[in-house]
Amino acid sequence: MLQVGESPRTGGRDEEHIARLAELDGPLPPILVERQTMRVIDGTHRLLAAVSKGLSAIEVEFFDGSNADAFLKAVEANVTHGLPLSLADRRAAAERIVTSHPHLSDRAIARTAGLGARAVAAIRRRVAETADQPQLQVRVGRDGKVRPLNGLEGRRRAAELIAERPDASLREVARLAGISPATVSDVRRRLAAGEAPATGAAGDGTISVVFPTQRTRATATQRMRLVRSDPAMVLEKLLRDPSLRHKEEGRQLLRLFQQNAMGTKEWSELTAVVPTHCTALVVDLARQCAETWLEFAQQLDQRVRVVDRAATG
Repeated sequence: MLQVGESPRTGGRDEEHIARLAELDGPLPPILVERQTMRVIDGTHRLLAAVSKGLSAIEVEFFDGSNADAFLKAVEANVTHGLPLSLADRRAAAERIVTSHPHLSDRAIARTAGLGARAVAAIRRRVAETADQPQLQVRVGRDGKVRPLNGLEGRRRAAELIAERPDASLREVARLAGISPATVSDVRRRLAAGEAPATGAAGDGTISVVFPTQRTRATATQRMRLVRSDPAMVLEKLLRDPSLRHKEEGRQLLRLFQQNAMGTKEWSELTAVVPTHCTALVVDLARQCAETWLEFAQQLDQRVRVVDRAATG
């Protein structure tokens, strides 16, 4: 009843991979099948391996949706497990998805196709030059949320919210402004330094944020300079601090800092270790960890502001 469907693999089937799957004793994971047409969306190699073993049935998971959505699902499945797609296959898939799903953000397509967001943005620009694409004002991100393409407007809204609600968390401001927590953190940093919410925003109605006191602004600037100093020197100073070393929670914090206090060279070496088929998952997890650290920094920053306000009466 099953039919071999369209595959994002331009090179066709891999006979060696089929043979390896056929040698496995246990049952293979269910294949993904389009319900109406019985076409295989993901799992062609598993299907052919089952046929070569003389099996007459195979477990399936049904998919209901359009052909474009089926291809999107196939690409996503092949990127996250099984035989990885080649770079050429992933680029070709991204180009097709940009055309069929122009409302998806660069990051959303990048995660599906196993590419970087910049690579997808370049593909989108190339497609726009050769095809008549609709001019959309919003895009759907990786989290399923709809955000405006005009990032400057989101930054301006974040600046307003930070001025009105200085104690609000990064995630809260991000949700209300329709931007990411990382972008909110950048806006907060710019405002603390007396800069515009975005590069090149001055002169066209940029919002001015008035800090409660000059001391608050000066303190924020000093904290920024501390972050820009040598991480190794800062970590060494923290490791000597008995108020941290003599508490279990403090020691846990120091261990986390030690694990993250690597130089550019060490991080570059780690990027080379990540296999292609895991890149999208590692990128997503790394960004989540970064947002968690930003949230932690924001909470500490908020506590210092409360102390500063109490000290100034």
